Parts: sequence; C-alpha cells; structure tokens
Amino acid sequence: MQVVAKHGLVLKIKREISMKNILVLCTGNSCRSQIAHGFLATMTVGKANVYSAGVETHGVNPKAIAIMKEIGIDIAHYTSNNITEYFGVDFDYVITVCDNAKERCPYFPTKAVKLHYNFPDPAKAVGTEDEIHEQFRIVREMIKDYCEKFVEENLH
Repeated sequence: MQVVAKHGLVLKIKREISMKNILVLCTGNSCRSQIAHGFLATMTVGKANVYSAGVETHGVNPKAIAIMKEIGIDIAHYTSNNITEYFGVDFDYVITVCDNAKERCPYFPTKAVKLHYNFPDPAKAVGTEDEIHEQFRIVREMIKDYCEKFVEENLH
C-alpha cells in the first residue's frame, strides 16, 4: 500500500496487483492438468488467472473430480479445453504436466516462462478400485506439492 500526503491530507492508495496468467497443459486435459488447475486456482486467488488445456480433449475424468472433492476443491464445473482456444491469451507461465504434452505442444507466440514436470498418469492405473483410487491420491499429493512450490517461488 502506498501512502500519499497532499494538502495536509493523507490518502491511502492500494497498489494494484498485476494478475498473472497461468496455463497448465496436458495431453487430454482430463486429469493431471485439471488437478493442477484446481490447486493453482485455489492457491492464487487474487494473484492469477488459471487456465488448463490439452493438445487433445478427453473430458474431465470423474476420478479426478472425486479425488479433489475429498479435500474440498470442486473441479466438477471444469471443462476439457484444447490449447487452440487460448492462442489469444498472453500467458506468464505455461506448465506442462506430462512429457507427451511438452513434445506435442504447438508453438504459439508468448513471453511465458515454460515449466515442466512429468507426473504419472493416474488414469492409467490398474488394480482394484481401492488401488486405483490410491494412485489418484498419490498423484494428487505430488501435484499439490509442485503447485505449492510454484506459487511460493513465482507468485510471492
């Protein structure tokens, strides 16, 4: 906050915070990118506009919705979007969350800082329902840790 004195009056002027634009990119925008989108949107309220997309669209995975709901983050209203929908957005950060998206991401002009972390795909987990659910939990926690570190290092 900035304080300005003028003619004996003290005026307090709130410094406007520049909102950052963050894109989380994955192959199908169905699971890992949706989970990261949910965490980042929750962690960056008032600091960033968060988007997620895929190089393809597969719909939001119901298990991703359920695993986030367990911790109180509602991503049920999120949609699976294609990267081409955001070509006009000036991103500050583009985070790829799988190797396939990093390799297939089309070039688009941006000044964005590009970050990458290849999270395991819980949608490919096999086993009993409980074992699959546990894989979703493990990946969710990995993504949460990554997002916390990202916010701390980049949006302080």
